[in-house]
Amino acid sequence: MSQSDPGHSAIPPLSSQERRAAAGLASIFALRMLGLFMILPVFALYAHDLAGATPLLVGLAIGAYGLTQALLQIPFGLLSDRIGRKPVIYVGLVLFALGSVIAATAGSIHWVIVGRALQGSGAVAAAITALTADLTRESVRTRAMAAIGISVALSFAAALVLGPVLGELIGVSGIFWLTGGFALLGMALLAWVVPSPSSSATHRDAQPVLGQIGGVLRNGSLLRLDAGIFLLHLTMVSLFVVLPLSLIDAGLPAARHWLVYLPVVLAAIVLMVPFIIAAERGGQVRIVLVGSAAALIAALLGFALLHTSLWGLALMLTVMFTVFNLLEAVLPSLVSKVAGAGAKGTAMGVFSSSQFIGAFLGGVLGGLAHERFGPEAVYLVGAGAATLWLLVAATLRTPGQLAAHMLPVGELPAAALPGLRERLLAVPGVEEAVIAVDEGVAHLKVDNGRVDWARLDAAATGA
Repeated sequence: MSQSDPGHSAIPPLSSQERRAAAGLASIFALRMLGLFMILPVFALYAHDLAGATPLLVGLAIGAYGLTQALLQIPFGLLSDRIGRKPVIYVGLVLFALGSVIAATAGSIHWVIVGRALQGSGAVAAAITALTADLTRESVRTRAMAAIGISVALSFAAALVLGPVLGELIGVSGIFWLTGGFALLGMALLAWVVPSPSSSATHRDAQPVLGQIGGVLRNGSLLRLDAGIFLLHLTMVSLFVVLPLSLIDAGLPAARHWLVYLPVVLAAIVLMVPFIIAAERGGQVRIVLVGSAAALIAALLGFALLHTSLWGLALMLTVMFTVFNLLEAVLPSLVSKVAGAGAKGTAMGVFSSSQFIGAFLGGVLGGLAHERFGPEAVYLVGAGAATLWLLVAATLRTPGQLAAHMLPVGELPAAALPGLRERLLAVPGVEEAVIAVDEGVAHLKVDNGRVDWARLDAAATGA
């Protein structure tokens, strides 16, 4: 192992198998999320054709996937440790396809809700992440995981643009049929593009570990970040309960809604960059988080006041999507910094579940507010959630500059573990150390500015 800071050493390229794995799994993830998201900008416009449709049930149909996704993604990830990654992913994609077919053939809002819930029950995120870890070396794993994260962001942006166009061309039923086709394509990619791992192991940096969930739930800083992503997705999903209707009221036909979404999404991607730099490199995390919450409140209040103005809606959407993209990048980064050594995968699993619970409640609360008090009330619900996020952000302790680091230690007898851990913790700059015998690595939290890498190498080998 190099005696220099690994953050400044040469980064090895991905092997051909690792490139196939990253590209194939990112594509499967993106197809699934594109199918879930594409309905957001159009469903409220066409739901009135369904028997039994009410604003509350429309909101429930929009957000139903979130509940089943939240409940099942960690169990599916743990199940993949027992029966294998690919079998669990196949089962998840079959459930996703079945839910899409039920929603596509539904004659009532109730069956759409069933279909959307079944779509969400194909919760394969944790299994895909674990398979990515199985198929990549630790030195390149972050790039493979980043490819999956980027694919999700791109699928959300594409869904907002494609949804209105496809809604006009093939209708909501056609979108659900297309989504079922995405599931089949995902199965083909899994079978013919994604390699099968020679072996599977628990990767604490990438997947949940059952015994760590209690500790993660007792970490106040992690809970605040979980609350942040919960409130963000509650706000976003509730917005789409009425936003398409507001665009119609502002004079923009449904088929042309993409003319608003496309420039707004592109502008938001550009506008978020300086704030990410300020948070990650400028040490302004708290200011960025509090500012994002204040901007979110202003945008939601602006929606309530300007919901009949097309330019007003476009401006508020730009602010909303900028904040959404910003927090989608910054909050997971903070989770990885706050999580204890060897607990990143579990912390991210709980964080992701919080996100989907927020999506579910956003649909329910948005639909309820629309039914009882009208469309302006939905925007006020979002403003209330953003106000809660402001309070959470203001009380969040800024994490230190500790970084996660994995150190190979090979096979060790149990008697050697206490001594190794003591040697590692004695190295300047090493703040936490967890020895994972089953992985053959030590999970560390280190201060890159202080750590003595040569001494760390020596401590790992007992030299």
